[in-house]
Amino acid sequence: MTDEQILAIFRSADALLDGHFILSSGLRSPRFLQCARVLMDGKTADQLARALADNLPAELRGRIGAVVSPAMGGVIIGHEMGRALGVPAMFVERPEGIFGLRRGFALTPGTAVLLVEDVVTTGLSSREAIAAIEATGATVIAAASLVDRSGGTADLGVPFTPLIRIDVPTYSADNLPPDLAAIPAIKPGSRAA
Repeated sequence: MTDEQILAIFRSADALLDGHFILSSGLRSPRFLQCARVLMDGKTADQLARALADNLPAELRGRIGAVVSPAMGGVIIGHEMGRALGVPAMFVERPEGIFGLRRGFALTPGTAVLLVEDVVTTGLSSREAIAAIEATGATVIAAASLVDRSGGTADLGVPFTPLIRIDVPTYSADNLPPDLAAIPAIKPGSRAA
């Protein structure tokens, strides 16, 4: 699947938005990818997950024993990736600020895990989720996401495979360009900044 085909899927789902957005990292951006909109159609979610699974290095695909994703944004694509790879899928969540497995989810020590995200911007959530997974004794061997919007700078500490890389500028709230500062900011993500 080409980048243009992927972007066309996002556009057709009204999931590629322009405006002034507050990202979960707290950074501001003139463009936002609302992955929840593109994943709400089961066929599209399956198509994107299969394309992402196909992009993983073959030597990693055969070692993955489970997929774990951070709630909220990663839950749907994580489930679809588990299905595409034929392994269990679960998620970590942070009801009290720190990621952990709940709801009866458990990983056997030594399980090779693929961390799956919807969007990676700074990599902070991914690194926090990886730490929680590894605290169970499992080993995160790689990470994947639908979108890498870090400009290639996110270091997750493991091999990282995105379906698409999109370079969109981000700004701190106190360093906005005038055109972005003139637009009211909205917070479309799932986490408070």
